Amino acid sequence: MAEKAGKRGVNQSIEKVCRRCKQAYTPPSNNPNSCRFHPSFFVCRRHDDQKRYYELGPDDPPYAAKFYDCCGAEDPEASGCTTSFHVSYDDE
Repeated sequence: MAEKAGKRGVNQSIEKVCRRCKQAYTPPSNNPNSCRFHPSFFVCRRHDDQKRYYELGPDDPPYAAKFYDCCGAEDPEASGCTTSFHVSYDDE
């Protein structure tokens, strides 16, 4: 029985990679604020309100608006707007 408990402890400390934020973590360190991510996609279309102005790149068509659909952040590298537990690629 002690051997099984020891193996379980070893498995708990194996580093995993979160499929949402792509950060490495260990299961014992996973908590409700560990993962910061966007629950929606980075899209290229008009905002629903269509009242905002956007800084377009030189190759962008005049109608292009790029932003995260969940929070409206226009920087593709913006830190996530939602926090939760990390989710491993091994998790279902």
